[in-house]
Amino acid sequence: MGLFTKDIKTMNDLFAHQLQDIYYAEKQLVKALPEMADKATDPQLKQGFLTHLQETKTHVQRLEQVFKMHGLSVKAVDCPAIDGIIEEAEDVAGDVADDQVLDAAIIAAAQAVEHYEITRYGSLIAWAKRLGRNDCANLLEQNLQEEKAADKKLTDIAESKVNLRAA
Repeated sequence: MGLFTKDIKTMNDLFAHQLQDIYYAEKQLVKALPEMADKATDPQLKQGFLTHLQETKTHVQRLEQVFKMHGLSVKAVDCPAIDGIIEEAEDVAGDVADDQVLDAAIIAAAQAVEHYEITRYGSLIAWAKRLGRNDCANLLEQNLQEEKAADKKLTDIAESKVNLRAA
């Protein structure tokens, strides 16, 4: 089922597809976050990734709840967008020799991920409400708020020290 194909006929179909998309993205991040933590040299950044890994595992569990509450099978669909963001992050991290610059690059890549997730959760929440599924929207809102908090933490770490050291 592609996003702009005839397979999506209703708002419910669209909601299900986006739910499968973000589920895939969160599962990929469970794999990627430990690698990002390993590459980070700033202790606060490293710990931030490990903390967000635990949150991400909770996001996966909440999404599984939303699938069940909405009467859907728990299923992921490939998400080329998140795959591309993660691949780009790995490429950039492999090209940076200076540890201080590497931390700045890792933060930028992590924020690209957070921003992707924020847009997906925002849409899903709006659609869940439109479908009369405030119960689903409430769980998705919890994930959204944690993604926004992670993005803010990354900004704070970047602006308070990492970008200064990298420059």
